[in-house]
Amino acid sequence: MPCESGRRPRVVIVGAGFGGLAAAKRFADQPIDVTMIDQRNYHLFQPLLYQVATAALSPADVAWPIRSIFAKNSNIRVVLGRVTGIDLQKREVKSDSLSLKYDHLILATGSYHSYFGHNEWAVHAPGLKRIIDATEIRKRVLLAFELAEVGMSEEERRRQLTFVIIGGGPTGVEMAGAIA
Repeated sequence: MPCESGRRPRVVIVGAGFGGLAAAKRFADQPIDVTMIDQRNYHLFQPLLYQVATAALSPADVAWPIRSIFAKNSNIRVVLGRVTGIDLQKREVKSDSLSLKYDHLILATGSYHSYFGHNEWAVHAPGLKRIIDATEIRKRVLLAFELAEVGMSEEERRRQLTFVIIGGGPTGVEMAGAIA
């Protein structure tokens, strides 16, 4: 499907999560120039973040370099950058370091947890969408077990070993089971 100018179509994919990877794999080795841009240089396998949070896995076990995933696909270019805007008239994605022209645009930016207008809750209740979240939860869980181990009152031990998980989806259920 060449463009009117005879050049290959340019596809820009914003996001290297599951949606972005699936789209890029669909275009691999096709007569299309694909640029994937993400603010991280790795793909994060979020379903296993709870295992990082509970010290069953290392962060490196759930993150793979995007460039290595597409190393054999010469038509896919990976760019590290944070998208700052999209100019629909010029058909251009703007990032902190460059502008990317496109014929077709795929937005696969993923999702993020919400504190329902109470961002101050984040200090006490970290989400579980990023490696940094998982390592912060890991630190808190392991510290709670350590503190409960030392000679303190039964009431304080119970307090240290009481965890609240908000959300009963797959991640919440797995997290509860792993802590138990």
